[in-house]
Amino acid sequence: MDSNQLLKLLDVKGTVSTLDLAKENNVDHQKIIGVVKSIIALGNTITAEPVTSKYWELTDEGELVLLNGSYEVNLYNAVPSDGISQKELMSLPNAKIGFSQAMSKGWIAIDKSANKVVKKVDSVVDKVQKDLIQLKAFHDQIAESDKLDYKKRKLIREVIIKSFILGKGPEFTTSIIKLETELTTEMILSGSWKVSPFKPYNFEALGQPPLFGCLHPLLKVRTDIRQIFLEMGFTEMPTNNFVESSFWNFDSLFQPQQHPARDSHDTFFLDDPKFSENFPQEYLNKVKSIHSKGGYGSQGYGYDWSLDEAKKNVLRTHTTAVSARMLHGLAKDFKPTKYFSIDRVFRNETLDATHLAEFQQVEGVIADYNLTLGDLIGVLHTFFERLGITEIKFKPAYNPYTEPSMEIFCYHKGLKKWIEIGNSGMFRPEMLLPMGLPEKVNVIAWGLSLERPTMIKYGINNIRDLVGPKVNLQMVQDNPICRLDK
Repeated sequence: MDSNQLLKLLDVKGTVSTLDLAKENNVDHQKIIGVVKSIIALGNTITAEPVTSKYWELTDEGELVLLNGSYEVNLYNAVPSDGISQKELMSLPNAKIGFSQAMSKGWIAIDKSANKVVKKVDSVVDKVQKDLIQLKAFHDQIAESDKLDYKKRKLIREVIIKSFILGKGPEFTTSIIKLETELTTEMILSGSWKVSPFKPYNFEALGQPPLFGCLHPLLKVRTDIRQIFLEMGFTEMPTNNFVESSFWNFDSLFQPQQHPARDSHDTFFLDDPKFSENFPQEYLNKVKSIHSKGGYGSQGYGYDWSLDEAKKNVLRTHTTAVSARMLHGLAKDFKPTKYFSIDRVFRNETLDATHLAEFQQVEGVIADYNLTLGDLIGVLHTFFERLGITEIKFKPAYNPYTEPSMEIFCYHKGLKKWIEIGNSGMFRPEMLLPMGLPEKVNVIAWGLSLERPTMIKYGINNIRDLVGPKVNLQMVQDNPICRLDK
């Protein structure tokens, strides 16, 4: 049925239901609805009053019961006159439902003395099957309590149909004139635009929503942290080399060559290029000496330091390797300095709710005369307060290159526990003095994860929901442009 046919029928009848039209013309109801909506879009040709109707229909399971009988009757019929064992009876199709229904209706019973299921009545009527036959024929002519029971048993479902009562509108006509939607060059040249009917513009209609980029929470927190460091007078370090030699990543930090962190279970080693060359020779000799023999008041580690081990290339396990290189360069003409960096590091970690094998490290370093542990705690408190994290605490720890050392913990309200978000300490003299830094210069430093503070600020409980293939892109889009922390 097309638009003109519907209008001619409406002209004769005056009013008509879309459901009746679908039945009379043996057409799918949705096709009638489509024709109606196309006419409504042209103006006030017709009126359409929405009507909601409901009826019941059989599910696929209900159709099987209609064909084969209810489960309880089939189970009852399977019980012989002298009884049957319950185990054998329960092997029948849908026996669990049939058994419970037959028991509740009092059709069968369990004879405990003979350990059998026996019949309690001579015959039964399959009311369920009869009701479904009635329901399929007339849609609604059974008791309400039975409908609810059969719906619970998933034998029937309620169907809601939205239809319209159609009538003649103020601009009713039996022929549809297609309204023009745009002014063309041909219309202007021919002058037909003067008499052509145009579809009215809907100035309140929303246009196509523009595609836009979204900032990931990690990028937002990274920007916040970078801005905080810059406002506190820090200078950003260059961290564009993901590959470091073991010398700068471990040895320059006074980390012994037999340390567990230098094992392949904790660090990613490169096969190509496997080794680095061209180290600052004078500094390398001092590092070798402090490791093997000691010096500057330290007894060292007392082992044969290996250049081959120091040459091995790794994916950097921390950006502290960059800090070591910067401090070595600073020793030539020392002046008090504050450095920071935010970049990627790699560790051979097992993935879990708070650990990744690849993550962002936030590094901070301050080199000045006569710095103390109190200066480190004060700077960290100031930094985290400006970041909006106030529930922090420190725990004594051990690091090969800092003494004293402190782990930094923050309370995660989602996980309801304290989680470690970083490490900190004062660089050891065994690390600083071989570089050539003045003896009274102390260096305080800290390394934080970017991901864990982001989890805390955005209430994310699993780090794998923040990075990787499980990231919810809608979460990224829904995050506000700015966040006001109270």
